[in-house]
Amino acid sequence: MQPIRRDFMTMIGAAAAAGMLPRLSRTQARTDIYDIGRSGNVRLLHMTDTHGQTTPVHFREPSVNIGMGEAAGRPPHLVGGAFLSHFGIPAGSALAHATTYLDFQEAAHRYGRMGGYAHLASLIARFRTEAGPGNTLLLDGGDTWQGSWTAHSTQGTGMVSLQNLLGVDAMTSHFEMTYGEETFRRNLNGFNGTFLAQNVFLNDEAAFNGAEAFDADSGRVFQPYIIKEAGGRRIAVIGQCFPYQPIAHPRRFVEDWTFGIRETDLQKVVDKVRGTERADAVVLLSHNGMDVDLKLASRVRGIDLILGGHTHDALPQPTVVTNPGGKTLVSNGGSNGKFLGVVDLDVGPGKVNGFSYHLVPVFSNLLPADPAMSARVAALRKPDEAMLDEKLTSAGELLYRRGNVAGTMDQILCDAMMQELDVPIALTPGFRWGPSTLPGDAVTMEMVYAHTAITYPDVYVQEMTGDAIRTVLEDVGDNLFNPDPYVQQGGDMVRLGGLDYACTPGAVMGKRISDLTLADGTALEAGKTYKVAGWASVNLPQGKRPVWDVVATYLRRKGEIKPGRPGRVKLKGVDGNPGYAA
Repeated sequence: MQPIRRDFMTMIGAAAAAGMLPRLSRTQARTDIYDIGRSGNVRLLHMTDTHGQTTPVHFREPSVNIGMGEAAGRPPHLVGGAFLSHFGIPAGSALAHATTYLDFQEAAHRYGRMGGYAHLASLIARFRTEAGPGNTLLLDGGDTWQGSWTAHSTQGTGMVSLQNLLGVDAMTSHFEMTYGEETFRRNLNGFNGTFLAQNVFLNDEAAFNGAEAFDADSGRVFQPYIIKEAGGRRIAVIGQCFPYQPIAHPRRFVEDWTFGIRETDLQKVVDKVRGTERADAVVLLSHNGMDVDLKLASRVRGIDLILGGHTHDALPQPTVVTNPGGKTLVSNGGSNGKFLGVVDLDVGPGKVNGFSYHLVPVFSNLLPADPAMSARVAALRKPDEAMLDEKLTSAGELLYRRGNVAGTMDQILCDAMMQELDVPIALTPGFRWGPSTLPGDAVTMEMVYAHTAITYPDVYVQEMTGDAIRTVLEDVGDNLFNPDPYVQQGGDMVRLGGLDYACTPGAVMGKRISDLTLADGTALEAGKTYKVAGWASVNLPQGKRPVWDVVATYLRRKGEIKPGRPGRVKLKGVDGNPGYAA
């Protein structure tokens, strides 16, 4: 890759400034905040991690997003005021609301819901038209087919139909594969774009038995890249799906496949598209997560741009990473349909001369709803509309999920399991998807599904020793806080009901978790056995009752819902960390 020109950072700064949205006062309401300008000859549109949210939602960004090692104090590990200061975003602005937790409830009422495929479709159409025919590629970073009842009940096919209506050119994946290989391949057959994943190979047994693969000689299961003509240039898009699939989810979904980051294989693909394929620009469509992408960009030469997902980080400006071949731009596109990444490239023969980047918030009350997409979303929802609209209770306080150690909606899930299953301790995964509910708003069945709709949802009750519980917390803590990004798998800390603990993120494995106490204040005893409820187990066999049924039963008895006594987590050694707001 050629070194980026001196005016590169000036262009990035100008693009970021242009993308900062003003406070929508009465006098400014007439300003078209989507008039972001146009530069270069190629436009890339990037969406990722919509998690099946077909209609507009509220989604609170984290107040705790702690980075360790080299990631400490740098994007994406900034929250609140530190985030605004770093990116030069005015406090109280629309972009401040879209990208931080600050004044979330008041700002949510002021700016309204975000996302929704009908509004996203209108925005995509506008940006395509501005770029001119044949100059735009629409790329989907994955986690699209999961996270709602619409996605789950159709086994992903409903979301594929929405992707086709948007005109997605290429995608990669994560949760899409948890439908199992047969359903996953059937959905891909209905997808009009190209599925890309350079980092999935057949295991030895599957290869010996002649399992289906894109390239039987190498054992690569899927097409690794495409070359697309845009703006008169050859654009290579390489796919990088979630590299820890059989670790983070039940192995049975992908039992014939092996995964990984696969730096060496990726470098070979980059070298090929730069060489024999004569690509003028190379883009990695990634579901690694931001920290992994930053490390990858420092070690693999020849990639111009990484369009990242998985960790749901909404970053108004990309990070420029130096590597042995030059520089690589690394971005991450947020989640839940809140944003559309717009990258204008000045692509010359064999090199990218400059970039202009905007992370554009999708404010549903500022964008028209595309009629065809609205009709399709309504049709998908129609068969279950009455069930989805059932009001179970109302929110007594803000219910949200995203954050390194705790979320009020996760506490509701724990409360439901403890009461309905009659156990003193409950665990729920630190998933980063799931919309927020404002105080006073209805908690519907649709909202419950939006926090629980996975293909292995059943609850369980098992006996665990205090030492085993602590080991679980240590293991998840190492996944989240290990200073080596390649050890991290995404997600936040497991949430707890009926149990408190202290966590020292900067400690080593086995030393992060301490001071475990039950709700009554007594210490958790290492050798004592406790009844523990949970769901979404990777290893335990599925039971007979999905977690959404447990939660709905619990909520129907509540006139208004607030989390019970929350599991308290004391973080140690994080004072002054810009990724931590007490």
